[in-house]
Amino acid sequence: MSIHRSLKVSGSLLRERNVWTRIERLEALQKKGEWSEGESIYGLRKVRTSFGVKKAKKGKDSADEKAAE
Repeated sequence: MSIHRSLKVSGSLLRERNVWTRIERLEALQKKGEWSEGESIYGLRKVRTSFGVKKAKKGKDSADEKAAE
């Protein structure tokens, strides 16, 4: 018997998550120096996730360079 395509787990979490666990938030705040060991873990401030930067396509760049010459 095969698995229905909606139940397959192929490639889950390929994109970046926008919600962090408490431990991930604590680690990020600790790196910034905004939280230290022993402080309350409740009421933590929000931590911005890092977003990827889109890269320019290679095809357009090479075409623009040829047109400029």
